[in-house]
Amino acid sequence: MGVDLLVFGPHPDDLEIGLGGTIARHVALGSSVGLCDMTAGEMGSNGTVDERLAESEAARKVLGAAWRENLRLPDRQIGKSPDHLATLAAFVRRHRPRVVAAPYWSDRHPDHVAASALVTEGVFNAGLRKYQVEGEAWKVEWICYYFINDADEPSFVVDVSDYYETKRKALDCHVSQFRAPGSGTAATRLNTPLFRQLIESRDAQFGAQSGVTWAEGFVVRDPVPRANLFKKP
Repeated sequence: MGVDLLVFGPHPDDLEIGLGGTIARHVALGSSVGLCDMTAGEMGSNGTVDERLAESEAARKVLGAAWRENLRLPDRQIGKSPDHLATLAAFVRRHRPRVVAAPYWSDRHPDHVAASALVTEGVFNAGLRKYQVEGEAWKVEWICYYFINDADEPSFVVDVSDYYETKRKALDCHVSQFRAPGSGTAATRLNTPLFRQLIESRDAQFGAQSGVTWAEGFVVRDPVPRANLFKKP
């Protein structure tokens, strides 16, 4: 059975950073949501693979998504092998999503950029009837790109004010990444208070600009149709 929304994250914790509130909101609306981590983040400075997989599952439960899978592509090698494209396309065909969420294509982390390109191409190939990979051809409605580290002008924002505490709790599940540096824990960009400030200041700005408390931004390549020019229906 297909899902309404399929979210791809390059590493465990990326999708929580970018659209944790939006995932929780869609679940609350009754949409079926599937989550896919593309790697296990094994090249990260902190956390073992087993720890990160367990943290991801804990976050899934907090967000309420139907399932979470890990493609186990090699960390820091996303898209380097032709097999990765076939794996991505087959995954899309298997889960038949209406909408795919993927990382925005401009980001300081090369893996996020590579993941964006791989998802974009994989979704396209999944819809090609003659593309030789497992499953029947499947076309998604569109891809919505979310921000992880960096931000740009969004095509639209989603009001996540009612779900922001859920996002925070999901992020807190990734203890190995966000706990303060100490014995056995390396200091990284993620485990300083400034990184959480970066996430929340971005979401607060998108919210304030749109007249709500918290919002997450998205970019789409297609024009967004509206029924009229009125701001509120």
